[in-house]
Amino acid sequence: MTTSRSPDRWLFATLAAVTTVTAIVSSLGAPLVPSIASRYDVPISTAQWILTATLIIAAAATPALGRWGSGRLRRPVILGALGVVLVGTVLAAVPLGIGPLIAGRALQGVGLALSPLTMAVARDVWSGDRLASRLSLLSIATVAGAGLGYPITGLLAEYAGVSGAYAFGALLVALSLGLAVRHLPHHAEGVPQAVDLPSVALVATGMVCTLLAVSEGERWGWLSAPVLLLAVGGIALLAGWIARTVRVTRDGGQPLVDLRLATRPGVLGPNLVGIALAFAMYGMLTIVVLLVRNDSSAGWGLDRGPLSAGLVLVPYALLSVAASRVALRMARRFGPHVLLPIGSTIFASSLVMLTLWHDTFTQALVAMAVGGLGSGFTFSSLPMLIVPHVPAAETGSAMAFNQLLRYLGFSVGSATSVALLAVYGGHETAFRATALTMAGACLVAAAVVPLGRLRR
Repeated sequence: MTTSRSPDRWLFATLAAVTTVTAIVSSLGAPLVPSIASRYDVPISTAQWILTATLIIAAAATPALGRWGSGRLRRPVILGALGVVLVGTVLAAVPLGIGPLIAGRALQGVGLALSPLTMAVARDVWSGDRLASRLSLLSIATVAGAGLGYPITGLLAEYAGVSGAYAFGALLVALSLGLAVRHLPHHAEGVPQAVDLPSVALVATGMVCTLLAVSEGERWGWLSAPVLLLAVGGIALLAGWIARTVRVTRDGGQPLVDLRLATRPGVLGPNLVGIALAFAMYGMLTIVVLLVRNDSSAGWGLDRGPLSAGLVLVPYALLSVAASRVALRMARRFGPHVLLPIGSTIFASSLVMLTLWHDTFTQALVAMAVGGLGSGFTFSSLPMLIVPHVPAAETGSAMAFNQLLRYLGFSVGSATSVALLAVYGGHETAFRATALTMAGACLVAAAVVPLGRLRR
């Protein structure tokens, strides 16, 4: 337990910086997807992979780092992952083409896998109300960081272009790495755990194949041989991962994720809600950016630049953080189980608002603010619900699996939202139908909570 207030504050500042900066870096470039598509003469669905690639690697790396980062290896794993993110950010800053840009963005996805490890560090150091408060803030830092990354990207793009935005990201990562070297604890309880590398490969490859089929299906043809092969192959690889996980668990080994731990009472509900809200969240972020950037020739759009596309995320980020503070007080009074259905319903209402009112920039800002409230209530409550139901030694693994589901939801939402716009026809009606589809996912998630019988 930390005894000095100054080291205590510096440690929390370091954990918050690592979580927030890696989230900011992961979202750098999102408002620029239409510009990148134009710059490299590729479809929007291809340019969208600067987001999707980051999230897929995050999904695969999160459970692996959650296990590697146990006990005495926690500090070197965090430092090493930050080093990988720094390399990826520098690569993305060099204008070498769409391929290297996507590769650099993929390396940056390793940073998103650090959130469960920062929570594990917090659990080692703090307890009681202080632990609950700081877990809540660290959980929402990922969401807030992603929101902050959008306006930062837009502002820098106006004056320094894509390369300038990523150069700034590299500076932020370098500063976070310096803080981590200085303030992360050198010792932690527990022993390092083995990582099932074949499962990591199965998850990553399966997601790439599946989402490539989804994102390119409209352009290549939904019944074309490449799309069908990718879809069938991706599903088969993911099914193979589940089968391998069951077999390794039955044989007494250490699977990539413990599905028994992830499906126990009190943990299954938050996991299901997490993936559904993540799907809707990144879908909403994608279609709002397209709404702001599209011109009137597309049948819908506000015809604004990258700065406006970034600023539209500011109310989302601010309200996410504000809602997390309110959520903590509500959890103390009524129990954290009430927060998930409230957050899911609020988020669904923001998507419905977007379908009804999207003719001005102000209306987009209001819808994103309401979405931020729903996101804050939901994501801040997940660690409060999960942590009490798992052994202390499995905190990193349990939160890593929850993060994996979030990132799977993010990546599916990122790719699917663009695909849905094309499937629904690409005009204003398609925009409304896509938003309503995601609102439906949120309402289904809200219904999962009472079905899951989450207890206080």
